Amino acid sequence: MRAGFTKHFILTALTTLSGIFCSTNLLANIDITINGIEENLKKNVLIFLSLERYKNRDDLELPVIRQLQERAESELSAAIRPFGYYEPKVRSSLEKITNTDWRIKITVEPGKQIIMGLVTIKVLGEGRELPGFQDIVNNISLHKGAALNHTEYDSIKNNLQRMAITLGFPEAVLSTSELFVNPNRYTASATIILETGPRYNFGKTTINQDTLEPSLMLRYLRYTENKPYNSNEILLTQFALDDSLYFSTVEVIPQDPDTITKTIPVRITTTANNRNHYSIGAGYASDTEARGIFSWDNRRINDRGHRFRTEVKAAQLGQSLEMHYVVPLQDPAIDKLSFEFRQSRDSLGDLDTRTTRLKPSVMQLRGRWQRSLFASFSRIQTITAATNLQARNNKSNTLIIPGASYASVPSNYLGEALYSREFFAELRGSVKSLGAQSNYLQLRIEAEKQFRLLKNWHSFMRAQIGSSLVSRTANIPGTERFFAGGDRSVRGFGYNELSPLDTWGASIGGRHLLVGAVEIIRDLPHNLALATFMDVGNAFDRFGDPLQYSVGLGLRYRTQVVTIGIDIAQPLTNPVCHSATPDARCISIPGFDARSGPRLHINFAPTL
Repeated sequence: MRAGFTKHFILTALTTLSGIFCSTNLLANIDITINGIEENLKKNVLIFLSLERYKNRDDLELPVIRQLQERAESELSAAIRPFGYYEPKVRSSLEKITNTDWRIKITVEPGKQIIMGLVTIKVLGEGRELPGFQDIVNNISLHKGAALNHTEYDSIKNNLQRMAITLGFPEAVLSTSELFVNPNRYTASATIILETGPRYNFGKTTINQDTLEPSLMLRYLRYTENKPYNSNEILLTQFALDDSLYFSTVEVIPQDPDTITKTIPVRITTTANNRNHYSIGAGYASDTEARGIFSWDNRRINDRGHRFRTEVKAAQLGQSLEMHYVVPLQDPAIDKLSFEFRQSRDSLGDLDTRTTRLKPSVMQLRGRWQRSLFASFSRIQTITAATNLQARNNKSNTLIIPGASYASVPSNYLGEALYSREFFAELRGSVKSLGAQSNYLQLRIEAEKQFRLLKNWHSFMRAQIGSSLVSRTANIPGTERFFAGGDRSVRGFGYNELSPLDTWGASIGGRHLLVGAVEIIRDLPHNLALATFMDVGNAFDRFGDPLQYSVGLGLRYRTQVVTIGIDIAQPLTNPVCHSATPDARCISIPGFDARSGPRLHINFAPTL
């Protein structure tokens, strides 16, 4: 019984294997070649080919492959017809490469292309002069002398109808929508007329929420009742409420138009967010080395929208404790009053600074500029490290530092965190009557911009300028002095390595700062990019003092939010010798003026 069973099992297995290896089914690998049409058109055509969709199936037999080949000829003719080719000639051939590999070559003679004659695009009615409609009418590629393109014709219709919905014209209709083609003369004409009807206004807003007091909630609305309707303002309201972090869910939904009052009501429904949020993280950066962070957010202290945040940072080169109390003002999305308390320790060159600061500020939006007015009540301890010629020096200052800053913001800015600013300027200072050791005024400017050069090629430029009007650098606290060098400064040099030296050789910071960087970036597949760059800059006490230079290569990996950069930078100068007061050993000791070796930098920046 057992022997018979074994024999039967072996025969069954052999039969099955034989069927597998001898099957006429082909593990098809089909290469498709199309000749006679442009690459851009070829990409569109492949979308419509059944052959493209099935070419990697492992169950295709030869008759099916031939059927797909024949179907490809008719499918390709139909696929290029919307682009104005009404009389194409399509031929195909099938070639066997191996038992499992095939090549199908398709040759296309597209024929003469249909050319547009008269094209009439009009908007009639109350909305005819609105910029949204005019932008569509005045910027169309389907015009007299252009090639016929059915997709562009349909796009114009769809864009006009979408704009009508966006701008509050629910009664808008396409009274005329005609496309005439004369294949014999290879010409076509098109007429599209949109009649807008009356424009509706915003109607009553119904709000379902119990998180904020009603008056504060209303100040988040980006639209006004009885003003002309615009769905973009609905969307901006949604963004403003989402970004407030008061709510876990927000729905801002226009209701059915009221044809009697010619209004569109709006309903807002929200769910309160968790009041407390905690986060903890750790990481490494070539500037700060190992670091960790802990934060606690009380997102909603009361129904007036007050919030509180505590953040603790610890790194090998600095530690800080920050607390922020924020009060929303007239426009709670973009205007706020904040009180910041900060206690920190930072290493700046050969300085060790200890800061205790209370900084009230008012932040408001003025057009495309975010303005901040502040006054910093600070106690700053500046400790200069001991050298061979000088003992450790400790100096304390208690002073008030008022100031103002302006930062460029994107259009429709709603108060979200700014990861980068194309332009930022800050003016601050103090006087003896406010506790300063010496009167001083300081300007800081930062700018960065990315430019598109060619397809897959970009350039990125960054600049920092700082200048202090003060009698002596030593008369201002260490936190108010300038240093250069590091990941976001002059790469190739250590973090805050570049600055003037005092009489005893300690790096104490400078009155002025100049930093610039230029990168050429080549995009690669898989969100990667290669960069080559040149950095220049220094911190100094007199304009005209030597600048330091470096060059390098970098690798970039882009996510949707952040770009991770790994750079290797080589200094081209030696800051000890290439300076306003070079070390005497640069001349007396051979090789002392040699440049240091390459340095690794790791950057995290917003994706641009």
